[in-house]
Amino acid sequence: MSCGEGPSLAEPAFPNDDGLVDPVLADVLADSARVLARIAEARIFTPVVAVLLDDPEVASVEGDKNSEMAAVFMTGADGRKALLAFTSVATMSAWNTQARPVSVYGKDAAQAALDDGASAMLLDLGTPSFHVIETDDLMHLAAGHQLVQTPVGSAWIEPAS
Repeated sequence: MSCGEGPSLAEPAFPNDDGLVDPVLADVLADSARVLARIAEARIFTPVVAVLLDDPEVASVEGDKNSEMAAVFMTGADGRKALLAFTSVATMSAWNTQARPVSVYGKDAAQAALDDGASAMLLDLGTPSFHVIETDDLMHLAAGHQLVQTPVGSAWIEPAS
Protein backbone atom coordinates (compact mmCIF):
# COMPACT_ATOMS: atom_id res chain seq x y z
CA MET A 1 0.00 0.00 0.00
CA SER A 2 1.33 3.46 -0.74
CA CYS A 3 0.15 6.91 0.09
CA GLY A 4 1.19 9.64 -2.32
CA GLU A 5 4.91 9.76 -3.02
CA GLY A 6 5.91 8.36 0.40
CA PRO A 7 7.32 4.93 1.16
CA SER A 8 5.16 1.86 0.74
CA LEU A 9 4.36 -0.62 3.46
CA ALA A 10 5.90 -4.04 3.04
CA GLU A 11 3.61 -6.96 2.44
CA PRO A 12 3.32 -9.21 5.49
CA ALA A 13 5.54 -12.30 5.35
CA PHE A 14 2.61 -14.56 6.27
CA PRO A 15 -0.63 -13.09 4.91
CA ASN A 16 -3.81 -14.83 6.06
CA ASP A 17 -1.87 -16.76 8.70
CA ASP A 18 -4.29 -18.88 10.74
CA GLY A 19 -1.87 -19.43 13.65
CA LEU A 20 -1.95 -23.21 13.28
CA VAL A 21 1.14 -25.40 13.04
CA ASP A 22 2.88 -24.81 9.71
CA PRO A 23 2.12 -27.78 7.41
CA VAL A 24 5.88 -28.11 6.89
CA LEU A 25 6.16 -29.23 10.54
CA ALA A 26 2.74 -30.68 11.28
CA ASP A 27 3.56 -34.32 10.53
CA VAL A 28 7.09 -34.40 12.04
CA LEU A 29 6.72 -32.91 15.54
CA ALA A 30 7.32 -36.27 17.22
CA ASP A 31 10.75 -36.65 15.58
CA SER A 32 13.55 -34.22 16.58
CA ALA A 33 15.73 -34.98 13.55
CA ARG A 34 12.85 -34.35 11.15
CA VAL A 35 11.94 -31.12 12.97
CA LEU A 36 15.55 -29.96 12.55
CA ALA A 37 15.44 -30.85 8.87
CA ARG A 38 12.32 -28.75 8.26
CA ILE A 39 12.20 -25.92 10.78
CA ALA A 40 14.43 -23.48 8.88
CA GLU A 41 11.76 -22.96 6.21
CA ALA A 42 8.76 -23.30 8.53
CA ARG A 43 6.82 -20.42 10.05
CA ILE A 44 7.02 -20.45 13.83
CA PHE A 45 6.10 -17.94 16.53
CA THR A 46 8.36 -16.15 18.95
CA PRO A 47 6.51 -14.65 21.90
CA VAL A 48 6.94 -11.04 22.93
CA VAL A 49 5.75 -9.79 26.30
CA ALA A 50 5.46 -6.39 27.96
CA VAL A 51 8.35 -5.67 30.32
CA LEU A 52 8.21 -2.73 32.71
CA LEU A 53 11.06 -0.30 32.34
CA ASP A 54 13.59 0.13 35.15
CA ASP A 55 12.02 3.03 37.05
CA PRO A 56 9.54 1.44 39.52
CA GLU A 57 8.24 4.83 40.69
CA VAL A 58 7.22 5.86 37.16
CA ALA A 59 5.90 2.36 36.43
CA SER A 60 3.61 2.46 39.48
CA VAL A 61 2.05 5.70 38.20
CA GLU A 62 2.04 5.09 34.44
CA GLY A 63 1.47 1.32 34.44
CA ASP A 64 2.03 -0.42 31.11
CA LYS A 65 2.65 2.92 29.37
CA ASN A 66 6.13 2.61 30.86
CA SER A 67 6.83 -0.77 29.33
CA GLU A 68 8.41 -2.16 26.21
CA MET A 69 7.87 -5.34 24.27
CA ALA A 70 10.63 -7.94 24.52
CA ALA A 71 11.34 -11.39 23.14
CA VAL A 72 11.37 -14.14 25.75
CA PHE A 73 14.58 -15.91 26.73
CA MET A 74 15.16 -18.44 29.47
CA THR A 75 18.42 -18.97 31.33
CA GLY A 76 19.34 -22.51 32.35
CA ALA A 77 20.98 -23.55 35.60
CA ASP A 78 24.29 -23.65 33.70
CA GLY A 79 23.86 -19.98 32.67
CA ARG A 80 23.11 -20.65 29.01
CA LYS A 81 20.41 -18.55 27.39
CA ALA A 82 17.66 -19.92 25.11
CA LEU A 83 15.03 -18.25 22.94
CA LEU A 84 11.46 -19.49 23.31
CA ALA A 85 9.56 -20.36 20.12
CA PHE A 86 6.29 -22.12 19.39
CA THR A 87 4.81 -23.95 16.43
CA SER A 88 1.35 -22.45 16.85
CA VAL A 89 -0.48 -19.61 18.54
CA ALA A 90 -2.37 -22.21 20.61
CA THR A 91 0.81 -23.74 22.09
CA MET A 92 2.15 -20.26 22.80
CA SER A 93 -1.12 -19.18 24.45
CA ALA A 94 -1.10 -22.31 26.62
CA TRP A 95 2.30 -21.16 27.87
CA ASN A 96 1.29 -17.50 28.39
CA THR A 97 -2.01 -15.95 27.40
CA GLN A 98 -0.54 -12.43 27.57
CA ALA A 99 2.27 -13.12 25.07
CA ARG A 100 1.92 -11.73 21.56
CA PRO A 101 2.96 -13.94 18.65
CA VAL A 102 5.54 -12.76 16.15
CA SER A 103 5.60 -15.03 13.12
CA VAL A 104 9.05 -15.73 11.67
CA TYR A 105 10.82 -18.38 9.68
CA GLY A 106 12.72 -20.87 11.83
CA LYS A 107 16.06 -19.81 10.33
CA ASP A 108 15.34 -16.18 11.26
CA ALA A 109 14.45 -17.16 14.83
CA ALA A 110 17.72 -19.10 15.03
CA GLN A 111 19.66 -16.06 13.82
CA ALA A 112 17.86 -13.79 16.30
CA ALA A 113 18.67 -16.19 19.13
CA LEU A 114 22.36 -16.15 18.23
CA ASP A 115 22.36 -12.37 17.79
CA ASP A 116 21.05 -12.04 21.35
CA GLY A 117 23.71 -14.35 22.79
CA ALA A 118 21.54 -17.44 23.14
CA SER A 119 22.96 -20.90 22.65
CA ALA A 120 19.66 -22.72 22.16
CA MET A 121 16.06 -22.39 21.05
CA LEU A 122 13.27 -24.06 23.03
CA LEU A 123 10.45 -25.09 20.72
CA ASP A 124 6.99 -25.71 22.20
CA LEU A 125 8.05 -25.53 25.84
CA GLY A 126 5.64 -27.39 28.12
CA THR A 127 4.11 -29.57 25.41
CA PRO A 128 4.56 -33.22 24.40
CA SER A 129 6.30 -32.00 21.21
CA PHE A 130 8.97 -30.00 23.13
CA HIS A 131 12.34 -29.78 21.35
CA VAL A 132 15.64 -28.20 22.32
CA ILE A 133 17.70 -26.94 19.41
CA GLU A 134 21.26 -26.69 20.69
CA THR A 135 24.18 -24.46 19.73
CA ASP A 136 25.65 -26.25 16.70
CA ASP A 137 22.23 -26.98 15.19
CA LEU A 138 21.14 -23.40 15.90
CA MET A 139 24.19 -22.07 14.04
CA HIS A 140 23.52 -24.36 11.06
CA LEU A 141 19.86 -23.27 10.91
CA ALA A 142 20.83 -19.59 11.05
CA ALA A 143 23.38 -20.12 8.27
CA GLY A 144 20.74 -21.67 6.00
CA HIS A 145 22.28 -25.13 6.00
CA GLN A 146 20.11 -28.20 5.39
CA LEU A 147 20.00 -31.33 7.52
CA VAL A 148 20.06 -34.48 5.38
CA GLN A 149 19.99 -38.16 6.20
CA THR A 150 22.98 -40.23 5.10
CA PRO A 151 23.63 -43.98 5.41
CA VAL A 152 25.60 -43.28 8.60
CA GLY A 153 23.31 -40.70 10.16
CA SER A 154 22.37 -37.07 9.66
CA ALA A 155 24.66 -34.31 8.40
CA TRP A 156 24.40 -30.59 7.74
CA ILE A 157 25.16 -29.43 4.21
CA GLU A 158 25.41 -26.02 2.60
CA PRO A 159 22.96 -25.62 -0.27
CA ALA A 160 24.52 -25.16 -3.70
CA SER A 161 24.81 -21.54 -4.76
